[in-house]
Amino acid sequence: MNTLLRHRIEVRGIVQGVGFRPFVYQTAARFGLSGWVLNDSDGVVIEVEGEKTHLDTFASVLREEPPPLAAVAEVHIEEVAVKGGAGFDILQSQRHRHRATEISPDTFVCTDCLTELFDPADRRYRYPFINCTNCGPRYTLVTDVPYDRGYTTMAGFAMCPACQREYDDPSSRRFHAQPNACPDCGPQVLLRDASGQVVDTTDPVSEAVSLLSQGCILAVKGVGGYHLAVDPCHEQALRRLRRRKGRDEKPFALMVADVSTAQRLAVLDEESRRLLESTERPIVLLPQRPGHGLSPQVAPHNRYFGLMLPYTPLHYLLFQDFFSALVMTSANFSEEPIVFRDEDAQGTLRSLADYTLEHNRPIHIRTDDSIARILGGRGLLLRRSRGFVPRALRLIRQTEPVLAVGAELKNTLCLTRGQQAYLSQHIGDLQSPEVFRSFLQTYDHFRHILGVDPDIVAHDLHPDYQSTAFAQQLQDKMLVGVQHHHAHMASCLAENCFDGEAIGVVFDGAGYGEDGQVWGGEFLLGDCRDFRRAGHLAYLPMPGGDAATREPLRMGLSALFYAFGRELPSHPLVESLPQSEVEFYLQMMERRLNTPLTSSCGRLFDAVAALAGLRYRVSYEGQAALELEMALPENPGEEAYPFVFEKVGEELIVNPAKVFRAVADDSWQGVDTSRISLRFHNGLARLILDACRSLRDQYGLKAVALTGGVFQNRYLTEKARALLLEDGFRVLLHSLVPPNDGGISLGQAVVAARRTEAGRAGC
Repeated sequence: MNTLLRHRIEVRGIVQGVGFRPFVYQTAARFGLSGWVLNDSDGVVIEVEGEKTHLDTFASVLREEPPPLAAVAEVHIEEVAVKGGAGFDILQSQRHRHRATEISPDTFVCTDCLTELFDPADRRYRYPFINCTNCGPRYTLVTDVPYDRGYTTMAGFAMCPACQREYDDPSSRRFHAQPNACPDCGPQVLLRDASGQVVDTTDPVSEAVSLLSQGCILAVKGVGGYHLAVDPCHEQALRRLRRRKGRDEKPFALMVADVSTAQRLAVLDEESRRLLESTERPIVLLPQRPGHGLSPQVAPHNRYFGLMLPYTPLHYLLFQDFFSALVMTSANFSEEPIVFRDEDAQGTLRSLADYTLEHNRPIHIRTDDSIARILGGRGLLLRRSRGFVPRALRLIRQTEPVLAVGAELKNTLCLTRGQQAYLSQHIGDLQSPEVFRSFLQTYDHFRHILGVDPDIVAHDLHPDYQSTAFAQQLQDKMLVGVQHHHAHMASCLAENCFDGEAIGVVFDGAGYGEDGQVWGGEFLLGDCRDFRRAGHLAYLPMPGGDAATREPLRMGLSALFYAFGRELPSHPLVESLPQSEVEFYLQMMERRLNTPLTSSCGRLFDAVAALAGLRYRVSYEGQAALELEMALPENPGEEAYPFVFEKVGEELIVNPAKVFRAVADDSWQGVDTSRISLRFHNGLARLILDACRSLRDQYGLKAVALTGGVFQNRYLTEKARALLLEDGFRVLLHSLVPPNDGGISLGQAVVAARRTEAGRAGC
């Protein structure tokens, strides 16, 4: 006779909103077990009774064969008293004050739902909100935990009898699918014109497609906000869109109907195809294919397209009848957050779109599309948002709860809980009042759904950042200031679960240095607690401060001034400007009038781009550096400019004077910009190797973290990585955390946790 046992099982991780309770129900039935399952504020709780062998197999299936969207982080099992009884039930969810559950990210529409969407015999034929336990919106709908319909923006839609039967049926794919709906009981789509009037049509989607084919700009409400859609072959429509958005040259994202369309427009390899088709459905940067046939207005001065596949049923319906590709860019004015509320859309979108395709399912929290590229043979997130948030990153050790408020640009928040770090969706540049309001909304939402209100708050050292000011206004919190580039380095170390000391090569645009100067070309030594500056690019004058980031010509003149002094050589840049303007900048630099000093590698790229004649002024952040990367030849060689460094005290100082002279000379002699770009990139990669060798010889460190926005540059990163690996270094790169300022908050959180832990231990 077999002895019956009863186990209480607590499952933590992404186990709500992913069909986990139906999966538990069906697994229990499969092994003839009795008991119950419910959601609580920490995850899923199960009590299950049966023979030991069946209980062991049941637990193994929970860990190893969860539903497609689930991520099991922890399974805790304890034996409890046998209760007897038959059958297995799904009980009503429980809420308690402490919360540890994780919410699933929003996910793309699954194959089963797509099949039903285009099946004329199915009751959800062409229904734009079809979903099941394996797909659909999650994070942007959730208002509270546990994840039940009443705590989502679907609460206002009562299920019809047919939907309720599916929801209650353990054999159905929609068993306890919280956003479950159909045309009879769920959200509906409608079309409005620019005046806000509803367009009288029986098929708003088909009418929208017709309008797009006529060159209209269409605002489309998605999962995390509104997009602006336009025909990518319609030159005049694209120009109107750029004018209305205030987006002169920055590339637009493209949504394509399928992978075959993506292959027609861009060059895909196996890794990029896998990333494009992943459940997260990010925008993937891919090399343009010659003869693609799209307007140059889609991605001016760029050799890449940002492509994504459809991820909602509504997107698939737009592509069914006419288009194979559409520009699909965030609905906002430049530098403002994506529009997501219907009431805001009625105002903002009237000046952006000719028509609006909207629906009445509320979006609770805005979330942009994620952006990624292949680098070093794997995906690298450049913007971590829809599809990835709020999925946790696992830390190497348990920490006290910390809130990190991020940087000024590409802002994100980070909350830690136990061994989990939760990086928020991309928020944006906090200099915009609208973006700062979005920052506050995200802060409130994140704390609420995670049930964490930390006493420790980490922030940047820059005294004028909005995020720093916000942290300082919080009451009864322990504030920990973290240097910008140390946070970059710690972010890379934490993502790679690296717990020792390393060399940090931190190249970015700007960060407040401990000496009050603008850092950004740094060689650091340290770990996730402390660091020291071991070297940096020589300081260059930055005439006009922030104005120099918008006008690379100023950094070009700064480079010439640094290399030649006041007597500037004959050069196209100098000759393109009135002599009075050149003299004005020279006097600014000589007298240090509104001219901070910077070691920024981003400004180094700006200087070389200006000297090469690529870009004197920019219309978006990082444009000059991007176009210098785009100028690289298709078949690069090994020629390189000679970067040199010298030891000054305890630091390595990189002197770029020879490089500036060489670039100026090459440009004057008409050397092709592709060769100038190649020599610069190769020289910088070799500098990284030489500096790391020197630091290894002195300090014995063999691990190198490459981080900061400059390491979004694929060629430079892969070249430097290859050189370092060949020389015996261990190279740490980003993947799930952006190397740019979007990853800063993770580093801030980890540094603050370590320092607090050490302080309390008396270290």
